[in-house]
Amino acid sequence: MEKLSLLSEMIAFAQYDKDIQQIEYNFLLGVAKQLDISREDFDYLINHPINYTHLKSHSERIVQFHRLVLLMNIEQEHCANKASAGVIKLYNFGLRMGLSHESISKVLYLMESFPNKIVPPDVLIDIFKTQYN
Repeated sequence: MEKLSLLSEMIAFAQYDKDIQQIEYNFLLGVAKQLDISREDFDYLINHPINYTHLKSHSERIVQFHRLVLLMNIEQEHCANKASAGVIKLYNFGLRMGLSHESISKVLYLMESFPNKIVPPDVLIDIFKTQYN
């Protein structure tokens, strides 16, 4: 159920602007495969979201936040005017997951300095570890 909740949250993130682009769909389908969620269940979730389940593990929340960063960057590559809305959306999702606003802000700030705005996983983990300790 937790895996379905993670994927449902990502779908909701992608649908925030009412439209899932093909590249976003493919990315989400790849995440579904990583989570061992069938194509049928994935397609069902697109039209039938499930309630958000709060992740207990801090490391799982960091991984999920990283997935959302990647998804946001895919979305923004295809529509530059969605940039500020995507950042606000990502920030709010991070807060809802229980991540610290300092860490989220730092990731969003540092994102600009990396190629394609993709923060490497080790850098992202270090940011959250520093704030978590």
